[in-house]
Amino acid sequence: MTVATALVSGNEPLPWLAEQAARDALKKSGLTHASGALLFLTPEFAHHAHYAQNAVTAVARTVQCIQVAGGIASGVFTEAGWIVDRPAAAVMVFGGGLALGNDRAADDNAPALISFTGDHLPPEWRSSATRFGACISGVFADTSSHGTPRPVPLVWQQGRLNEQLRCSVQVLGAKIETAVSSGLKLVGDAQRIEQCNGFDLERLSGQPALRSLLGALPSDLRNRLEAHLHQVVAVVLESSGEANSAFADGCYRTLPIIAINRDQSLTLSERLAPGERVCWAVRQADSAEADMRNALDRLAAEHTAETSPSCALMFSCIGRGPYFYGGDDRDLALLRRRFPGLPVLGTYSTGQITPSRCGNRLRQNSVVTALISETSICKEAHVQSIP
Repeated sequence: MTVATALVSGNEPLPWLAEQAARDALKKSGLTHASGALLFLTPEFAHHAHYAQNAVTAVARTVQCIQVAGGIASGVFTEAGWIVDRPAAAVMVFGGGLALGNDRAADDNAPALISFTGDHLPPEWRSSATRFGACISGVFADTSSHGTPRPVPLVWQQGRLNEQLRCSVQVLGAKIETAVSSGLKLVGDAQRIEQCNGFDLERLSGQPALRSLLGALPSDLRNRLEAHLHQVVAVVLESSGEANSAFADGCYRTLPIIAINRDQSLTLSERLAPGERVCWAVRQADSAEADMRNALDRLAAEHTAETSPSCALMFSCIGRGPYFYGGDDRDLALLRRRFPGLPVLGTYSTGQITPSRCGNRLRQNSVVTALISETSICKEAHVQSIP
């Protein structure tokens, strides 16, 4: 085995959690040292800057490689389970024909880049190389400097915290296939905006916005809309084709509905303009699970017995995992059943970086899954070791 994972938790955010996870992963893989490691930590490690750096350093020394990348997320998981309520470290080690490398080494034929960032997607990441990963937002308070809160770097690369809150690495010697589950089900047809005022969407295709929404919703949501408004979103289409095609291609953005107004307008989270096309979508557990199953089926279709994946990375929303599914992560369970025994590493975060035909996008309430397969022997020049 050239890839393995481990998940370790405890009562305090101490470096030995990360060190033990790295040791356990190395032992499972049969490697004496790694050619790269991904490390994800829970938010407790952000209480003081040195907590995270000490954990990163401990992993680098344990795996004898400075190519340690990752970040702090709302929760972490592996194929062994998930943790969102206590200090934890999740590690994936690479060896054999796989290694981590800087994105500077990427070219047009390079696999998708594993990317992490702070509270937004950098503009240059939208149209550059194909990317997938997480937006690890939420600035945690570091009160170590005389009680004065200051931002703590949430991501790291090459064994160091990155104050620009960016991490971008590639898996050398790999083929990467990705699939995205939006967790949304489109209801109704696309409609063109006729009238809007600031954040208020007023008229669509000859009718008030609220009437348009109610006409599209299933009866169980229509009769209890205000109580379940968080389950409904506006989907703004970014291509001229059919709604289902644009949605499947990832050429859309979702906007939460903030309020229902007396004049039958709807207040959205973003300003829109007349002429844009909008449709409605609902977010419910059963439809999200079905969408995840379809995403995994698409990934499985890319592989045969001769090209079986070496590992999987999965980046989910904190609002999509066990909190959404009532105490269980059905998405992770589906992945484990579809690819039994496959090493899996992932995070719960506030945003997911997903590739699409319209460029890289930042999503919410989504899951992006990547299957990584070994394609060639990794050259020693790619590996930077610690003596």
